[in-house]
Amino acid sequence: MKVLFIGGTGIISSASTRFALERGVELYLLNRGESTRPIPDGANVLHGDIRDRASVTAALGDHTFDAVVDWVAFTPEHIETDLALFAGRTRQYVFISSASAYQTPPQTLPVTESTPLRNPHWQYSRNKIACEDRLIRAYREDGFPVTIVRPSHTYDRTLLPFDGGYTVVNRMRQGKPVVVHGDGTSLWTLTHHADFAKGFVPLLGHPAAIGETYHITGDEWLPWNAIFDTVAQAAGVTADLVHIPSDVIAAADPEWGAGLLGDKAHSMVFDNSKIKRIVPEFVCTIPFWQGAQEIMAWYDADASRQRVDAGMDATMDALVARFRG
Repeated sequence: MKVLFIGGTGIISSASTRFALERGVELYLLNRGESTRPIPDGANVLHGDIRDRASVTAALGDHTFDAVVDWVAFTPEHIETDLALFAGRTRQYVFISSASAYQTPPQTLPVTESTPLRNPHWQYSRNKIACEDRLIRAYREDGFPVTIVRPSHTYDRTLLPFDGGYTVVNRMRQGKPVVVHGDGTSLWTLTHHADFAKGFVPLLGHPAAIGETYHITGDEWLPWNAIFDTVAQAAGVTADLVHIPSDVIAAADPEWGAGLLGDKAHSMVFDNSKIKRIVPEFVCTIPFWQGAQEIMAWYDADASRQRVDAGMDATMDALVARFRG
């Protein structure tokens, strides 16, 4: 099977790149060559910028593919470019959407693929919804062979699960309080990118996936208090948690707040029966406590990775002072 990944070296996609190669896929990566992650042996690299249609056309030449996956499409304009480039060039086009496109907050749990799409809080999610709408129209009207995949919070060893990243761990290690949105009891789903790949790669080239939508997530649901405590344990400390309403955080830092109100503040648990019907071997085997140890080992291996955001740190200080008095 001959597959093109647009991107393929990011947090979510890098594990799928490796897994596809392990399964014998003839894999091509279209990218600008600027990733800090190495290209795995066996991957074919096409140098081009997907935002520059002329460079992509030159890079693609006369290649055709069994599947094309765009890991870096975020707006309807990006989709229009892909429709023009890949109509007639691929048997399957896979759009990486987002589980944050689902109704927020959800009216019922668990979330299924038929849960309505609506997110009034986060422009990122509304853009993903608009991309899906355009692709479904292309499928219905023109037979464009689309498959939509909605990851939720998918991480690798470089990605801490909370806003602020290592700034939060640094506070923990200094004995300073850390901010947790709400009361910390909303449930969240974290998926290791290697587990995601096991559900994703078998969809490529699968004829039953055309015209369908799937989310691919783990089945471990953790309250945010436990997520913070698990990271603290992996960092060798105990976390001092201060609970602050999400709308207060949003007022102090609108960018931080958009991701909370539009995603993390709400319990999100998923019914994965649809992906498991088409990929029966899909089983997640990496619990977050193990992932947290992997993350902290990566940060501790190189002090240059331990970057602290002074602005975020100051915002957290101000929020803690206000609510702890």
